[in-house]
Amino acid sequence: MVHDMQNKDPQNIFTFISRSAPYGSNRPQLCLDIALTVTVFGQDVNLVFWGDGVLQLIKGQAPEAISSKSISSTLETLELYGIKDIYVDEAAMNKHKLKPSDLVIEAKPSGKEALLTIIERSSSVFNL
Repeated sequence: MVHDMQNKDPQNIFTFISRSAPYGSNRPQLCLDIALTVTVFGQDVNLVFWGDGVLQLIKGQAPEAISSKSISSTLETLELYGIKDIYVDEAAMNKHKLKPSDLVIEAKPSGKEALLTIIERSSSVFNL
């Protein structure tokens, strides 16, 4: 997983860590919006879904049942904006009994050490 970053200049890598459950706050949408904005300026972006942040990625959510907006449509645009380095906390996936096929987008399951290495190699890290 981490080998994807070895050829990137750490001065230009922005890593966004999304740790919040999908509903109850604006943090998940804010994290995605900022990541998308950074890509418009030609910067490399890593997106990490850690802890309860993995819940944002589950297919088939019905947020309208609780009068919320879905972030699935924003997630589906990540590739269009060039965000391909998407990582998901492997321990959180196991805790919630999730498989990669349960996710609305393709993400690389990664252990804590790999995620910490990604963060360490980043020039800027945003933790939401």
